[in-house]
Amino acid sequence: MDPRTIADFAAVLPDGQPVSLADRLGKVVLIVNTASKCGFTPQYAGLEALWRKHGARGFEVIGFPCNQFGGQEPGGAAEIAGFCSLNYDVSFPIMAKVEVNGPGAPPLYDWLKAQAPGVLGTRRIKWNFTKFLIGRDGQVVRRYAPTDKPEKLEGDIAALL
Repeated sequence: MDPRTIADFAAVLPDGQPVSLADRLGKVVLIVNTASKCGFTPQYAGLEALWRKHGARGFEVIGFPCNQFGGQEPGGAAEIAGFCSLNYDVSFPIMAKVEVNGPGAPPLYDWLKAQAPGVLGTRRIKWNFTKFLIGRDGQVVRRYAPTDKPEKLEGDIAALL
C-alpha cells in the first residue's frame, strides 16, 4: 500500500504558482476534473452547493480543468474562471488546467488513480467530472464516475465529516 497522502502532493494555481496540498490534511476533500463545455458541466452547481453547505465543517472541493476529453475545456485560465464564476457562481478553488491521463498527468492524478481504480481495475479516467473523495487522514476513500451527481455523494461526505 502506498503510504503517501494528499499532503505529499502539490497543485498549480491558474497563475502558474505551485501550491502544496499539505494544508488539506485534516479536511475532507473532493477532487474533480472539470470542463466548461461538457454535458456534465451543470454539476458545477451541485459541487458548489456541497462546498457551501459543508465547507465550514472542513470540506473542500478542488476543480482541475482538463481538455483531454472531446476538447471540452479549450479556454485559458481567465476564461475558465470567468465561465465558472458567471455561470455557476463557483467559489471553490479551480486549479490550472491539467492532463489527467498519460505522461503529462501530475503526480497527484497518478496517485489518485492508483489508490482508487475505476471499473474492472482500470486506472485511466474515462471522462470529465470523475471525482475522488479523500478523508481527513489524506487517503483516497472512493472514486465516483462522471455520471454520479454531486448530490449522490453527500451521504459519504457527511459520514467523513
